[in-house]
Amino acid sequence: MPAPQPAARRTVLKGAAALAGAAGAGVTLAACSTAATSGGNTPATPTAPVELGAAAEVPVGGAKLYRERKLIVSCPAEGRYTAFSAQCTHAGCVLDKIVEGEGNCPCHGSRFDVATGKAVKGPATDPLPAVPVKVENGKLIAG
Repeated sequence: MPAPQPAARRTVLKGAAALAGAAGAGVTLAACSTAATSGGNTPATPTAPVELGAAAEVPVGGAKLYRERKLIVSCPAEGRYTAFSAQCTHAGCVLDKIVEGEGNCPCHGSRFDVATGKAVKGPATDPLPAVPVKVENGKLIAG
């Protein structure tokens, strides 16, 4: 019986590349977690009333993203406001912008209708949670 041959250099390099790729995938998957992408364990909706600013800042027929508060407020008609969490229902990332009436998730590309909160492009399938919003003295109060 012949003696076993040492592993070819090519085989060793392929194995090392596979291990590096697996380690990189672990880092990528860790970045998908809610804590890694949403700033920790903060809730998706306010637990107490939050003042957002002047109601007039939200255009009629449009919406405004309050990213630091994780909220989107839309104004379908003069004096009417709806609000939703701006935290993606897929992995918890906070939406980064509004494009053509849709809130965009920068992590995986999910899109949400800012007027209804409905997921319109995956991977997210669940709608954004609704948040109560009202106007007091010309200011928007959410939560």
